[in-house]
Amino acid sequence: MNSITESSSPYNNLEKLSVQELLEGIHNEDKKVLPAVEKTMPEIEKLVTELVPRIKKGGRLFYVGAGTSGRLGILDASEIPPTYGVGYDLIIGIIAGGDQAIRKAVESAEDDENLSWQELQKYNITEWDTVVGIAASGRTPYVIGAVKNAREQGILTACITSNPGSALAKNVDIPIEVIVGPEFVTGSTRMKSGTAQKIILNMITTTLMIQIGRVKGNRMVNMQLTNEKLVERGTRMIVEELGFSEEKARRLLLMHGSVQKVLEESGKG
Repeated sequence: MNSITESSSPYNNLEKLSVQELLEGIHNEDKKVLPAVEKTMPEIEKLVTELVPRIKKGGRLFYVGAGTSGRLGILDASEIPPTYGVGYDLIIGIIAGGDQAIRKAVESAEDDENLSWQELQKYNITEWDTVVGIAASGRTPYVIGAVKNAREQGILTACITSNPGSALAKNVDIPIEVIVGPEFVTGSTRMKSGTAQKIILNMITTTLMIQIGRVKGNRMVNMQLTNEKLVERGTRMIVEELGFSEEKARRLLLMHGSVQKVLEESGKG
């Protein structure tokens, strides 16, 4: 298989370039990401369309990855509960090497094809769950093992990869192949490939949260009030929506715990 993600960078002698030249080169490569993502829109739409009813029936979304890909899956999963007020068991990120691999690389962790399925089984995975494998190369054994075993069990599977026709893509129901081309630094898929993954993960979960009713208008009405900034934001939402004074809005927000609950109590939820 021709590996685009391992292909030589179109730039050479990087160490001889000025800071300006390096930054311009990186930026010019980054410009290729959005058009590549746009080409995958039909596959992203298909995934979310199939994902929504599964989540409504009690299913969960699992991200499985290694290295940068695994970290991005965990990042996306960890941001959804405070942003939309859902449980931490709705979207779950799993990384080769376990939690310690979030900060430091764990040697050879991604080479075990059976380990990921063993870890998924700890969550009592069911037919309503969805497994998305994330791997820029499309050949990471740990990720392939997860989707391969899940698919054999009738579980919906998808992947995000930056190489066409990969082993990973061949083992999922919905392959999202976002072809961003060779990296500025040859093989450094934390760059364009990682950026594309982050964009697509944002699209998947944001659309999912809106579809299952966690947004009203364009507001995060179910966000957790974890700091003063968010309390102030929630207070403004209630003032704008219900016309209450700021003092009353803040009091009701802190009493009920979310903007959505205040709106429901006021008959506008």
